Amino acid sequence: MREVKIGFLQQHNTADTKNNLLRLAEGISDLAKRGAQLIVLQELHNSLYFCQTEDVNNFDLAEPIPGPSTRFFGELAKEFGVVIVTSLFEKRAPGLYHNTAVVLEKDGSIAGTYRKMHIPDDPAYYEKFYFTPGDMGFHPIQTSVGKLGVMVCWDQWYPEAARLMALQGAELLIYPTAIGYESSDTPEEQQRQRIAWQTVQRGHAVANGLPVIAVNRVGHEPDPSGQTNGIQFWGTSFVAGPQGEVIYEASTNEEESIIVELDMDHSEQVRRWWPFLRDRRTDEYQNILKRYID
Repeated sequence: MREVKIGFLQQHNTADTKNNLLRLAEGISDLAKRGAQLIVLQELHNSLYFCQTEDVNNFDLAEPIPGPSTRFFGELAKEFGVVIVTSLFEKRAPGLYHNTAVVLEKDGSIAGTYRKMHIPDDPAYYEKFYFTPGDMGFHPIQTSVGKLGVMVCWDQWYPEAARLMALQGAELLIYPTAIGYESSDTPEEQQRQRIAWQTVQRGHAVANGLPVIAVNRVGHEPDPSGQTNGIQFWGTSFVAGPQGEVIYEASTNEEESIIVELDMDHSEQVRRWWPFLRDRRTDEYQNILKRYID
């Protein structure tokens, strides 16, 4: 049995990026001292979720990769001997920006990167204004703790993305996330959305026989424009096993620092019971490449 201790930080964010980084560093230190081998952070964890408005000044938050944040988290990874999954606002070139996950190996080096492929554009989630869709495809990142299928937030709704990671040997599906309630929705609708968010990802776990780790932020962040009541991020970070079973689910409104132990060999046994990959009809899936079938 190959066990991996996975830690995650569900945190609230403030406009003070230095304070955010300090609290993240303290959280990583604590998780590492408690035995975590892999630590997953939430989406765009250095700052507030700035996509609530379209403001060109927010591009000043972006940075190159490698850059200051990869050095900062790389030093933490090396100091504590842990693998860290980060989520950064990448400045690739003047006028070209991405929402990018970077995985730091336990020696502090960059094990790999992933640029968010699916970019939403909804009220309070104006990500198309900021992020160019990723151009690196869906490829797992090899690390000392296993092969990680890292994607970001909106990617978590797409079964095709999870499947492509699984078909290339991913051992875990990991989703740094920033998602919450819109205040004008009824409480019943808010709960439907939150449960759907978790359900679809548990479905990816089942369909691919792989554990899923989703780490969301928590707390209220105001809309700088005042046009909405801001976003109440719903937390609920969770770890699901390869049959979709919820191993741990975090609070909807509190910060949490959690370690979950996963048996990395269990997926093999689950796939023997439920051989979905064996029974795929790859000869009949050509139309999946079409936008819509008339």
